[in-house]
Amino acid sequence: MHLIALTGGIASGKSTVASRWAEHGAIVVDADALAREVVEAGSPTLQAIVERFGVDVLHEDGSLNRQALGAAIFSDTDAREALNAITHPAISALAQHRFDDAAARNSEAFIVYDVPLLVESRQSLSKFGAVVTVEADADIRVERLVEHRGMDRAAAERRVASQAAEEERRAIADFVVDSGDSLEDTTARADEIWFALVEKLQSAH
Repeated sequence: MHLIALTGGIASGKSTVASRWAEHGAIVVDADALAREVVEAGSPTLQAIVERFGVDVLHEDGSLNRQALGAAIFSDTDAREALNAITHPAISALAQHRFDDAAARNSEAFIVYDVPLLVESRQSLSKFGAVVTVEADADIRVERLVEHRGMDRAAAERRVASQAAEEERRAIADFVVDSGDSLEDTTARADEIWFALVEKLQSAH
């Protein structure tokens, strides 16, 4: 299999690139979806979260109360790191299971791991054949959050500022997709990078 990491900050245009690559035949594994899956009611990961943070992070039906958990880790670095130490290994293990399943079906599959917090999670990059980051200026990303997600501007600015800097993502990337212009331009860049990736990874085998 050919495994590609696709990263980028919130509202960077990463989902647009992932969707485009899926049209080219890529199998996209979404880390955000996995993160929701590993904390489903009754899961070992959710149980570990409850043991660390208490039953107050649960709804009455036993599902995770994300708002309560968010409040518990907000501005508390130790709590955030404790949560990451619980969730990141579970997400990585489930992701690997998905990669293996896809490879079992097609040993030459191009698998794109859509992982926003690649820099923040500090996971090993050695398993990836290539790392791609999608970026746009911070003010553009804030505008997208306000216009398309209805987020308050101040909240959008805080969210963008809280994530890894573009320079940190660029430092680990083999390719950079600039999504700061029109959708058509972003799609064209995504296509260009996709064919470069295919060439790079196939020639490496």
